Amino acid sequence: MPSETVLPASVPGSAVLIVNARSRQGEAAFNEAREKLERAGVQLIAAHAVRDPAKLRNTVRDAVQSGAPMVIVGGGDGSLSGVVDEVVGHDCVFAVLPLGTANSFARTLGLPLDLDGAVAAIANGRRRRIDLGMIGEDYFLNAASLGLGPMIAKTVPHELKRYLGRIGYFIWAARCFLRFRPIRLSVDDGTEVHRLWATEVRIFNGRFHGGVELADTTDVDSGDIVVQVVTGQSRLRLSWDWYAKFFKLRSRNETTTEFRGKSLRLDSRPRQRISIDGELLARTPAVVRIAERAIDVAVPADQPTVATAAP
Repeated sequence: MPSETVLPASVPGSAVLIVNARSRQGEAAFNEAREKLERAGVQLIAAHAVRDPAKLRNTVRDAVQSGAPMVIVGGGDGSLSGVVDEVVGHDCVFAVLPLGTANSFARTLGLPLDLDGAVAAIANGRRRRIDLGMIGEDYFLNAASLGLGPMIAKTVPHELKRYLGRIGYFIWAARCFLRFRPIRLSVDDGTEVHRLWATEVRIFNGRFHGGVELADTTDVDSGDIVVQVVTGQSRLRLSWDWYAKFFKLRSRNETTTEFRGKSLRLDSRPRQRISIDGELLARTPAVVRIAERAIDVAVPADQPTVATAAP
């Protein structure tokens, strides 16, 4: 059936604010965010500055299970992805304050990256129903990767990210780049097993990874998972791929091969760690799949709203 335009649903007027105070901007932003949200008309049922990352997920779980109509989570992509499981299956809107280094999920949603803009998007925004990615039984928001990305995530000093942001991340990426070796990848799409050499493998629910738009053929409500492979054994080819996609050159997709579907099985030689929104949480072999229309998120009110009619 064709898609139909529907009226946007506004976000709830009350929420619980939860900020990862260890994220790059979290400690400084917590009090400012609380004041600005309240001035914008958001009634805060509770507000938590969580300084121990291990307690972040439990704090979100408690808020959701207490019946909060919306949770506003401030932090980086890893923090956001690590707590989203607690929202699945509940009538609770997930709202984002982008306080991390790359803020890829916020970019995918078209959210402002400054605090004033993000607060306005929450206070005056609307709901958008989105998909989540899954690796095994774990949900993730935006992107996962194997290859160079997990190598960076495993070794990058926290203080480098904290004080230099994306610049520090890219400096460390260049260091890791010189030590990285290509992998032999297999992708099983359910009908055929594809085998190819790869220098990086990206698993997308959204469009951004590392703060750069690397996938322009999908979105968080596309209904499928995308595996994008930087093919070959050349590290220079991988460098060119990032360069071409960063500057949106016409040839930006010539270095990659994409596979998409509801579920794909990945394996590699040697076995690889998988970075999920910046956190090392899985390894190959792994099944990656899509969880369609899994949660509601808060987005700016001026985003177009299109829903697919039921068959």
